Amino acid sequence: MEYRGIRVDTGLKKITTKDSLFHGHYCVDPYQNCEFQCHYCDSSLENRVYVKVNICGILHKELPGVKQGRIIIGSVHDPYQNAERTYQLTRSILEVISEYSFPCHILTKSPLVLRDIDLLSALDCCVTVSLIGLHDRLVHVFEPQAPAPQHRLQVVDTLRRHGIVAGLALIPSMPYLVEPELKRIVNAARHVDAQYLLHSPLQLKGDQRQVVFALLHTHYPELLSQYHALYDDDVTPPPSYTKQLTDALSALCQQYNMPTALPRNVAQQSQKQGR
Repeated sequence: MEYRGIRVDTGLKKITTKDSLFHGHYCVDPYQNCEFQCHYCDSSLENRVYVKVNICGILHKELPGVKQGRIIIGSVHDPYQNAERTYQLTRSILEVISEYSFPCHILTKSPLVLRDIDLLSALDCCVTVSLIGLHDRLVHVFEPQAPAPQHRLQVVDTLRRHGIVAGLALIPSMPYLVEPELKRIVNAARHVDAQYLLHSPLQLKGDQRQVVFALLHTHYPELLSQYHALYDDDVTPPPSYTKQLTDALSALCQQYNMPTALPRNVAQQSQKQGR
């Protein structure tokens, strides 16, 4: 993996549509592209990570002039990918956010987030750790460079033990592959004291459609025709499938007393800030 430093003109991006899933108002990505290279993500198509070397200076200029709101860190590219060990941009961004008293929501797959527990404990912050399942084969096929699911679960467990708001996101939900694991995933979320379990279906945009279909052809050929039928000429599954999955997951979450949305205090605060 090649790292290349770049200078950016803007650091903070305003979210212009209502974010009912993560309740964010702005987003910041310290890196462009991601070395975890999950095959369902367009960040997997280039073996180069761009490091936004001046992003903290830009944020120092931007934050005093914008309305308070929750900042999503890692909206597109994982902020705790391996580059963070060297460049520590995410940690520096957290320090800037703390200076201006902005709340934040971190999206990651990486145990490296635990390095910054000292900062997270002092911030109005929540951390969502994403996974696609717990089955070794599924993860090996679609997320071969990402941290193991058990390590991600341990991240949530550790964050919760430190009193930090944290939960899991079943994102993306892989049709016909996730259903057999739903009960196991919900039970695992409860076991690590996750405060919520979010989900959103797989989207197949651009070249990702070919990548995912090729992997299905090799590893899950029995599902290929179902995927073709499900996605047809669209990037998302039809509402009928999404509702079916949502209903199944909601029933299990209710059984295990696992919320399917961010804690009310986070959501309400975000709604108030967004007015």
